[in-house]
Amino acid sequence: MDRITVFTARRIHTMDPGRPTASAVAIADGRIVSVGTLDSMAPWLRRVDHDIDDRFKDDVLMPGFIDPHTHLRMSGTYMGLHYVGPIESHGPQGPVAGLNDRDAVLARLTELVEAQNDPDRPVITWGYDPGMQNGHLDRDMLDRISDEVPIWVLSYAPHIVYTNTPMMERTGVTEDTTAHGIGRYPDGRLNGWFIETRAVGQATRPVQAEVYRSGFGYDALLRQSRVAVRNGITTVADLGWGFESFENEWNDHAKASGDPGFPLRMVLIPFDVRLVTKFGDDRFDYLKSMRAQGNDKLSVHGVKFINDGSYPSMTLRLNFPGYLDGEEGLTGETQWADMVDCMLPYWQAGIQIHSHANGDQTVDMTLDTLAELQLRHPRFDHRFTVEHYCISTVAQGKRLAALGGLASVNPYFVHYRSLIHADSGFGPDRAEATARLGTLREAGVTFALHSDFNLVVGPMAPLTAAWVAVNRIAADDETVMAPGERISVMEAMRAVTIDAAFVLRRDHEIGSLEVGKLADLAILEDDPFEVAPGALRDVPVKGTILGGVPYLSSDQDG
Repeated sequence: MDRITVFTARRIHTMDPGRPTASAVAIADGRIVSVGTLDSMAPWLRRVDHDIDDRFKDDVLMPGFIDPHTHLRMSGTYMGLHYVGPIESHGPQGPVAGLNDRDAVLARLTELVEAQNDPDRPVITWGYDPGMQNGHLDRDMLDRISDEVPIWVLSYAPHIVYTNTPMMERTGVTEDTTAHGIGRYPDGRLNGWFIETRAVGQATRPVQAEVYRSGFGYDALLRQSRVAVRNGITTVADLGWGFESFENEWNDHAKASGDPGFPLRMVLIPFDVRLVTKFGDDRFDYLKSMRAQGNDKLSVHGVKFINDGSYPSMTLRLNFPGYLDGEEGLTGETQWADMVDCMLPYWQAGIQIHSHANGDQTVDMTLDTLAELQLRHPRFDHRFTVEHYCISTVAQGKRLAALGGLASVNPYFVHYRSLIHADSGFGPDRAEATARLGTLREAGVTFALHSDFNLVVGPMAPLTAAWVAVNRIAADDETVMAPGERISVMEAMRAVTIDAAFVLRRDHEIGSLEVGKLADLAILEDDPFEVAPGALRDVPVKGTILGGVPYLSSDQDG
């Protein structure tokens, strides 16, 4: 060490239970040298030249927040498309207003078709939300707008593409097509839906050049890194590496992380179906080679399986009594009967598995799979993680604990969507008990909180996630949803720091402020442990410190 920098603060919450609070943190070469007081770290300061930085002396410091399930690069695919979603979004020209309901969306699509000078050029849009905008679109609705101009609508949670007849014809789908995820009306006719990864990919091929525009990915990472700083986030994981292109996605992330001023660590988790399709039996060699290229700002981890649909798109899989209106949801591309055999090679190779399971039927299948994996090849510290874990039961929480599994949970739906889905999709019981964190706590399951940003209607804001988890207040700002599933402030803050790091197998490097760990911190103007629980989401974030370098929210324009 040539020099130490010491940041002082009103209070530092370390998330180290042995030494929970401090007033100073000493940093050198991007890592923590000491945490405590100026007096306690005097043995270091007497021996090494140092600077005392008091700019945060009136603020509160914590470990940098971690969002262990995001899709920051993919968000860039949408920013140049016409937006038809329910909340305000952003496009190339700035803010874009949301549309209240399906009729408003159909009117907007009509305007876009009428403004289309070239009838052969598709109208390409994104952001539709069937839960918030009064139900799904379908082929007949879109044909009434135009049976000549192709229309392509991607849902906000990108699990469904809706098309009219001209667009559907460009995909090559016919009435004889039997591929997974091709939607049909009750009478058997094609309804213009393309559901889940393979079908969405097929629907996207005719418009790929416009959806995946040159430079969109790198620009998206720069834009979303600024969002991260403003919300105290220093590490994210992308749970979809390979959706578009392993090479293109890696290159964009490498370019961004290679900039010394880029204020974010990123973990890439590959999607199994894409790995198998592109690399086959060589996929383990590929992953090994890419892990070797990683560094402390960009790394490769685990593998992702998608096993059902989306909560907001109402395509997940439910046990009895199912959906309110008789929908069935959809499984992922991997057949459930084949799941053990598909996961087993990763399991035997010691690779951590992240298994997307939104509905309770899918959680059952996932737990059955984990149990069989343990029988075939027992493992300790496998950290098998159920991703999203939206609709579940008390029994499933206990079984997850018994099998040694983890959960990465999206709590935002409790606030943003539970009232919607009580009457649309899942019914009042399941909507109220979405994201059973209290059950997981009682069962002894380690869990993290994530956003899935920005593939769902909700922010990437860990303090808001913690607020939802602690209070469970619905969108009317008064109804408490399943009060027994509330957790403490400490448990919520662990779920966005040290427990999120554990889920990503990075808890030896990040997630708490301990000697030797990377010097990543969130800078807060109030103390989340002292404000009223109802005010957690209102704690101002001044910025972050990544590897000892401060990044202030006030400097993050755009």
